[in-house]
Amino acid sequence: MNLHTQVVLPIQPATRSSEGFIPLLKNCLECDAATTSLLSSYVDHFQTQEFEDVGWGCGWRNIQMLTSHLLAKTQGAREVLFGGSGCVPDIPSLQTWLETAWDKGFDVAGSNDFDRKIYGKPSWIGTTECAALFRSFGLRARIVDFCSDHGSNIGNNRNKVVGPMDKFLNRPVAADAGSSHNNNNNNAVKGQQLLADWVWSYFSRNVMLTKSKVVVTEKAPLYFQHDGHSRTIVGIQKKSLPKGMQQYNLLILDPSHQKTQVLKTCLSKNVGWQRFIKRGVHTLKKPEYQLCYMDPGIATGAEMEKLKILDSTRFEF
Repeated sequence: MNLHTQVVLPIQPATRSSEGFIPLLKNCLECDAATTSLLSSYVDHFQTQEFEDVGWGCGWRNIQMLTSHLLAKTQGAREVLFGGSGCVPDIPSLQTWLETAWDKGFDVAGSNDFDRKIYGKPSWIGTTECAALFRSFGLRARIVDFCSDHGSNIGNNRNKVVGPMDKFLNRPVAADAGSSHNNNNNNAVKGQQLLADWVWSYFSRNVMLTKSKVVVTEKAPLYFQHDGHSRTIVGIQKKSLPKGMQQYNLLILDPSHQKTQVLKTCLSKNVGWQRFIKRGVHTLKKPEYQLCYMDPGIATGAEMEKLKILDSTRFEF
């Protein structure tokens, strides 16, 4: 084991909010009487840093956001994560821990795409690396794919993850000469609705929905990957429309927003925060998305061995 695998560095304080963003966001959402919102219970915002990780660090920052929740809210996580340090590691330390996960046999296939070395490199990572890292500590990280089967060359290859997500999403896709613009639009709408329904189901599962317009759940945020970028879903908002229709907004923290304090100020004043956080489902125009979520509990023994092999649940539209 390399010497750097022994080191765990805390984050720079300037990259996070000391109070978390959920209480501020909850206050803002409660002012919208026409909607119902479900939120994760605690998340810090981690931003990319100039001259440090701009252009490639979004995946690592999303892992930091997930870690902030797990340390604060998930029973047993503080004891097992990152050597029990109780801190959110910086990017070099996260790279070290990912190499350690690979050395232990987690996601061998994915590690080979990086030649099993990532420490000190400005390497993009995706959902598979996030899952492998957390699984190496016993957390039950799961992956869900949302893919258009229109013109895709992956066919019915279900329950299989194909390498690092960025490579997976940026591969060439064969065009279908018989497709129409309307068919593409219909597929996009189906995919948007499928993903939104899944996210709502995730945050509402085993949650007692009350008359309150905003419900803070114990669910961890979601690592949200798409072509060339990843973000963190911290909740979802629903508005009932005529004829039984539902309109959804994803509530997202984006690591590429490099002004954490500005975002916090906007939330505190309930002014202008929407452009940072609210994303209408109609804006989801990519053909493929992938989520990483956490099932409750800490795995041990034989289950840990099973977690070394990554798979996914695939939804096609």
